[in-house]
Amino acid sequence: MGKRILLNAEEINIILNRLACQLIEKHDDFKDTAIIGIQPRGVYLSDRLEKLITADYGLKKADFGKLDITFFRDDFMRGNKVLKANKTDINFIVEDKNVVLVDDVLYTGRSIRSALTAIQSFGRPRSIELLTLIDRRFSRHLPIQPDYKGRQVDAINDERVIVSWKENDGEDAVYIIQDNNG
Repeated sequence: MGKRILLNAEEINIILNRLACQLIEKHDDFKDTAIIGIQPRGVYLSDRLEKLITADYGLKKADFGKLDITFFRDDFMRGNKVLKANKTDINFIVEDKNVVLVDDVLYTGRSIRSALTAIQSFGRPRSIELLTLIDRRFSRHLPIQPDYKGRQVDAINDERVIVSWKENDGEDAVYIIQDNNG
């Protein structure tokens, strides 16, 4: 198995600041916007964006939440794989808000489809946008594209993109891993 680094901590930090600025440019004071991280790995990205937007850029009106999509997945209860549920933490109404869904890697689009279904349980948003750190543009199973993306990667099918977050993995880095076992 080969492993090569795609982004280091400094490059991730630059991308996060760019994504935060793009959100601020589009959503101004965030009074009608909610940013929701998709459990489990999109939450690390949304937490970082929350810190940048509120602490570094001084905006206080943004609503931030976490969305568990486990029971909305199309592979739930398929095969022998047991899926572990995470916690949803949305303490605001999404009705008529502009919602920005946040995930670390956009691959097939199935997780985003699940998130689109799950978010309807909290009301009918005015609009829904998608922000991803990594867009694997090849291998999409559904016609889903990000509105904001950190980096676009053309990884082939036997390659995996792994995002490591300091809070969970001890470092900020993005790797492409080549699975030589087929």
